[in-house]
Amino acid sequence: MIITPCCQYISIGSIKIYLYGIILGLAIYVGVTLADKIATKFYKITSIYNQAVILIISGLLGARLYFCLLNFQTYFNDPIRILNIREGGLSIHGAILAGVITIYALSKKYKYNFLELCDIFSVILPLSQAIGRWGNFFNSEAFGIPTNSFLKLYVAPEFRPFEYGTNKYFHPTFLYESILDLILFILMYKVFFKKAHKTKGLLTGIYLTGYSFIRLFIEPLRVDCTSYLFNIPVPIVISFILLFIGEAIIYFTYYKPRSSK
Repeated sequence: MIITPCCQYISIGSIKIYLYGIILGLAIYVGVTLADKIATKFYKITSIYNQAVILIISGLLGARLYFCLLNFQTYFNDPIRILNIREGGLSIHGAILAGVITIYALSKKYKYNFLELCDIFSVILPLSQAIGRWGNFFNSEAFGIPTNSFLKLYVAPEFRPFEYGTNKYFHPTFLYESILDLILFILMYKVFFKKAHKTKGLLTGIYLTGYSFIRLFIEPLRVDCTSYLFNIPVPIVISFILLFIGEAIIYFTYYKPRSSK
Protein backbone atom coordinates (compact mmCIF):
# COMPACT_ATOMS: atom_id res chain seq x y z
CA MET A 1 0.00 0.00 0.00
CA ILE A 2 1.13 3.52 -0.81
CA ILE A 3 0.17 6.41 1.47
CA THR A 4 -0.15 9.98 0.23
CA PRO A 5 2.44 12.31 1.80
CA CYS A 6 1.55 14.15 4.97
CA CYS A 7 2.61 17.53 3.56
CA GLN A 8 2.93 19.20 0.18
CA TYR A 9 5.76 21.58 0.99
CA ILE A 10 8.90 22.16 3.02
CA SER A 11 9.00 25.21 5.29
CA ILE A 12 12.20 27.21 5.66
CA GLY A 13 11.28 29.98 8.04
CA SER A 14 8.31 31.75 6.49
CA ILE A 15 9.11 30.39 3.02
CA LYS A 16 7.21 27.40 1.67
CA ILE A 17 8.94 25.29 -0.98
CA TYR A 18 6.39 23.04 -2.67
CA LEU A 19 7.50 19.49 -3.41
CA TYR A 20 5.57 19.61 -6.68
CA GLY A 21 7.85 22.41 -7.83
CA ILE A 22 10.99 20.57 -6.71
CA ILE A 23 9.99 17.47 -8.67
CA LEU A 24 9.09 19.57 -11.72
CA GLY A 25 12.43 21.37 -11.53
CA LEU A 26 14.30 18.07 -11.27
CA ALA A 27 12.43 16.67 -14.28
CA ILE A 28 13.30 19.75 -16.33
CA TYR A 29 16.96 19.74 -15.26
CA VAL A 30 17.47 16.06 -16.09
CA GLY A 31 15.68 16.44 -19.42
CA VAL A 32 17.58 19.53 -20.56
CA THR A 33 20.96 18.10 -19.52
CA LEU A 34 20.36 14.89 -21.45
CA ALA A 35 18.93 16.75 -24.46
CA ASP A 36 22.07 18.89 -24.65
CA LYS A 37 24.31 15.81 -24.58
CA ILE A 38 22.29 14.15 -27.34
CA ALA A 39 22.27 17.32 -29.45
CA THR A 40 26.03 17.87 -29.24
CA LYS A 41 27.01 14.22 -29.72
CA PHE A 42 24.63 13.05 -32.43
CA TYR A 43 23.28 16.14 -34.18
CA LYS A 44 26.32 18.45 -34.29
CA ILE A 45 24.53 21.20 -32.40
CA THR A 46 26.94 23.21 -30.23
CA SER A 47 24.48 23.77 -27.38
CA ILE A 48 20.76 23.54 -26.92
CA TYR A 49 20.38 25.29 -23.55
CA ASN A 50 19.10 28.60 -24.96
CA GLN A 51 16.49 26.82 -27.06
CA ALA A 52 15.57 24.59 -24.12
CA VAL A 53 14.81 27.59 -21.88
CA ILE A 54 12.38 28.98 -24.46
CA LEU A 55 10.86 25.54 -24.93
CA ILE A 56 10.42 25.04 -21.17
CA ILE A 57 8.61 28.35 -20.78
CA SER A 58 6.29 27.71 -23.73
CA GLY A 59 5.71 24.12 -22.61
CA LEU A 60 4.70 25.19 -19.11
CA LEU A 61 2.40 27.89 -20.49
CA GLY A 62 0.84 25.45 -22.93
CA ALA A 63 0.43 22.79 -20.26
CA ARG A 64 -1.24 25.24 -17.87
CA LEU A 65 -3.53 26.93 -20.42
CA TYR A 66 -4.64 23.59 -21.84
CA PHE A 67 -5.47 22.31 -18.33
CA CYS A 68 -7.40 25.49 -17.52
CA LEU A 69 -9.39 25.18 -20.76
CA LEU A 70 -10.31 21.60 -19.88
CA ASN A 71 -11.49 22.89 -16.50
CA PHE A 72 -12.92 26.11 -17.90
CA GLN A 73 -15.76 26.57 -15.42
CA THR A 74 -13.44 26.34 -12.42
CA TYR A 75 -10.98 28.93 -13.69
CA PHE A 76 -13.60 31.16 -15.33
CA ASN A 77 -15.18 31.66 -11.92
CA ASP A 78 -11.79 32.22 -10.25
CA PRO A 79 -9.32 33.36 -12.99
CA ILE A 80 -6.56 34.34 -10.54
CA ARG A 81 -6.07 30.61 -9.88
CA ILE A 82 -4.65 30.24 -13.39
CA LEU A 83 -1.41 31.75 -12.05
CA ASN A 84 -1.22 29.35 -9.10
CA ILE A 85 0.83 26.60 -10.76
CA ARG A 86 2.02 25.27 -7.40
CA GLU A 87 -1.41 23.73 -6.83
CA GLY A 88 -0.77 21.48 -9.83
CA GLY A 89 -2.76 21.39 -13.02
CA LEU A 90 -0.39 20.91 -15.95
CA SER A 91 -1.38 18.86 -18.99
CA ILE A 92 1.26 17.06 -21.04
CA HIS A 93 -0.94 17.29 -24.14
CA GLY A 94 -0.88 21.07 -23.88
CA ALA A 95 2.88 21.00 -23.40
CA ILE A 96 3.32 18.82 -26.50
CA LEU A 97 1.22 21.15 -28.65
CA ALA A 98 3.02 24.27 -27.43
CA GLY A 99 6.35 22.45 -27.75
CA VAL A 100 5.83 21.53 -31.39
CA ILE A 101 4.91 25.12 -32.29
CA THR A 102 7.93 26.45 -30.39
CA ILE A 103 10.33 23.91 -31.92
CA TYR A 104 9.14 24.91 -35.38
CA ALA A 105 9.79 28.59 -34.59
CA LEU A 106 13.22 27.77 -33.12
CA SER A 107 14.18 25.67 -36.13
CA LYS A 108 13.44 28.63 -38.40
CA LYS A 109 15.28 31.13 -36.21
CA TYR A 110 18.43 29.06 -35.62
CA LYS A 111 18.43 27.23 -38.99
CA TYR A 112 18.07 23.79 -37.38
CA ASN A 113 16.22 20.87 -38.88
CA PHE A 114 12.70 20.82 -37.43
CA LEU A 115 12.41 17.02 -37.26
CA GLU A 116 15.85 16.66 -35.67
CA LEU A 117 14.89 19.08 -32.90
CA CYS A 118 11.64 17.17 -32.38
CA ASP A 119 13.61 13.92 -32.16
CA ILE A 120 16.03 15.28 -29.57
CA PHE A 121 13.27 16.35 -27.20
CA SER A 122 11.11 13.30 -27.95
CA VAL A 123 13.87 11.02 -26.63
CA ILE A 124 14.21 12.77 -23.26
CA LEU A 125 10.54 13.65 -22.74
CA PRO A 126 9.47 10.22 -21.37
CA LEU A 127 12.22 10.40 -18.72
CA SER A 128 11.16 13.89 -17.65
CA GLN A 129 7.55 12.72 -17.54
CA ALA A 130 8.50 9.68 -15.44
CA ILE A 131 10.11 11.99 -12.89
CA GLY A 132 7.44 14.68 -13.12
CA ARG A 133 4.58 12.29 -12.36
CA TRP A 134 5.84 12.08 -8.79
CA GLY A 135 4.81 15.70 -8.44
CA ASN A 136 1.24 14.41 -8.72
CA PHE A 137 1.97 12.08 -5.80
CA PHE A 138 3.12 14.91 -3.55
CA ASN A 139 0.12 17.00 -4.62
CA SER A 140 -2.27 14.09 -3.96
CA GLU A 141 -3.73 14.33 -7.46
CA ALA A 142 -4.06 12.36 -10.71
CA PHE A 143 -4.96 9.13 -8.93
CA GLY A 144 -7.42 6.59 -10.26
CA ILE A 145 -10.68 4.90 -9.39
CA PRO A 146 -11.13 3.05 -6.08
CA THR A 147 -9.41 -0.31 -5.75
CA ASN A 148 -8.52 -2.91 -3.13
CA SER A 149 -5.63 -4.42 -5.08
CA PHE A 150 -2.30 -5.00 -3.36
CA LEU A 151 -0.88 -1.95 -5.13
CA LYS A 152 -3.25 0.69 -3.83
CA LEU A 153 -2.91 4.31 -2.82
CA TYR A 154 -4.40 5.64 0.41
CA VAL A 155 -5.77 9.12 -0.24
CA ALA A 156 -6.54 11.44 2.67
CA PRO A 157 -10.23 12.45 2.91
CA GLU A 158 -9.60 16.08 1.94
CA PHE A 159 -8.19 15.01 -1.43
CA ARG A 160 -10.86 12.51 -2.40
CA PRO A 161 -13.44 13.40 -5.07
CA PHE A 162 -16.86 14.07 -3.57
CA GLU A 163 -18.44 11.01 -5.17
CA TYR A 164 -15.71 8.79 -3.70
CA GLY A 165 -15.65 10.35 -0.25
CA THR A 166 -16.18 7.04 1.53
CA ASN A 167 -13.46 5.22 -0.41
CA LYS A 168 -9.98 5.05 1.09
CA TYR A 169 -7.89 3.34 -1.56
CA PHE A 170 -7.39 4.27 -5.20
CA HIS A 171 -5.32 3.19 -8.19
CA PRO A 172 -1.91 4.96 -8.09
CA THR A 173 -2.17 5.97 -11.74
CA PHE A 174 0.70 8.42 -11.32
CA LEU A 175 2.91 5.42 -10.49
CA TYR A 176 1.61 3.36 -13.41
CA GLU A 177 2.40 6.15 -15.83
CA SER A 178 5.77 6.90 -14.25
CA ILE A 179 6.86 3.27 -14.70
CA LEU A 180 5.53 3.06 -18.26
CA ASP A 181 7.15 6.38 -19.19
CA LEU A 182 10.46 5.08 -17.84
CA ILE A 183 10.11 1.89 -19.90
CA LEU A 184 9.35 3.99 -23.00
CA PHE A 185 12.46 6.09 -22.36
CA ILE A 186 14.67 3.02 -21.94
CA LEU A 187 13.31 1.52 -25.16
CA MET A 188 13.82 4.75 -27.09
CA TYR A 189 17.26 5.56 -25.68
CA LYS A 190 18.79 2.09 -25.48
CA VAL A 191 17.00 0.11 -28.19
CA PHE A 192 15.78 2.45 -30.92
CA PHE A 193 18.07 5.45 -30.65
CA LYS A 194 21.28 4.00 -32.11
CA LYS A 195 19.74 3.50 -35.55
CA ALA A 196 16.58 5.58 -35.38
CA HIS A 197 18.33 8.93 -34.83
CA LYS A 198 19.65 8.73 -38.38
CA THR A 199 16.10 8.82 -39.75
CA LYS A 200 14.72 12.31 -39.16
CA GLY A 201 11.34 12.27 -37.43
CA LEU A 202 11.29 8.56 -36.58
CA LEU A 203 11.95 9.05 -32.86
CA THR A 204 9.17 11.62 -32.73
CA GLY A 205 6.78 9.11 -34.27
CA ILE A 206 7.87 6.41 -31.82
CA TYR A 207 7.33 8.75 -28.87
CA LEU A 208 3.88 9.89 -29.98
CA THR A 209 2.82 6.30 -30.62
CA GLY A 210 4.26 4.90 -27.39
CA TYR A 211 2.99 7.65 -25.11
CA SER A 212 -0.47 7.59 -26.70
CA PHE A 213 -0.76 3.89 -25.88
CA ILE A 214 0.27 4.65 -22.30
CA ARG A 215 -2.40 7.34 -21.93
CA LEU A 216 -5.07 5.18 -23.52
CA PHE A 217 -4.31 2.57 -20.86
CA ILE A 218 -4.13 5.01 -17.94
CA GLU A 219 -6.94 7.43 -18.74
CA PRO A 220 -9.93 5.08 -18.16
CA LEU A 221 -8.62 4.50 -14.62
CA ARG A 222 -8.50 8.18 -13.67
CA VAL A 223 -11.27 10.07 -11.88
CA ASP A 224 -10.25 13.68 -12.56
CA CYS A 225 -11.49 14.15 -16.13
CA THR A 226 -13.97 17.04 -16.43
CA SER A 227 -14.10 17.57 -20.22
CA TYR A 228 -15.78 15.27 -22.72
CA LEU A 229 -16.30 15.20 -26.48
CA PHE A 230 -19.25 13.04 -27.56
CA ASN A 231 -19.15 11.46 -24.07
CA ILE A 232 -15.50 10.51 -24.55
CA PRO A 233 -12.87 12.08 -22.25
CA VAL A 234 -10.92 14.72 -24.17
CA PRO A 235 -7.51 13.24 -23.17
CA ILE A 236 -8.56 9.96 -24.83
CA VAL A 237 -9.63 11.79 -27.99
CA ILE A 238 -6.32 13.67 -28.10
CA SER A 239 -4.40 10.44 -27.47
CA PHE A 240 -6.06 8.77 -30.46
CA ILE A 241 -5.20 11.78 -32.63
CA LEU A 242 -1.56 11.75 -31.50
CA LEU A 243 -1.45 7.97 -32.01
CA PHE A 244 -2.58 8.44 -35.61
CA ILE A 245 -0.03 11.22 -36.15
CA GLY A 246 2.73 9.10 -34.62
CA GLU A 247 1.92 6.11 -36.80
CA ALA A 248 1.80 8.35 -39.89
CA ILE A 249 5.21 9.80 -39.06
CA ILE A 250 6.70 6.31 -38.64
CA TYR A 251 5.21 5.21 -41.95
CA PHE A 252 6.40 8.21 -43.97
CA THR A 253 9.86 8.41 -42.39
CA TYR A 254 10.70 4.71 -42.12
CA TYR A 255 8.48 2.27 -43.99
CA LYS A 256 7.60 4.20 -47.15
CA PRO A 257 11.21 5.11 -48.09
CA ARG A 258 12.20 1.44 -47.73
CA SER A 259 9.25 0.11 -49.72
CA SER A 260 10.10 2.39 -52.64
CA LYS A 261 13.66 1.08 -52.93
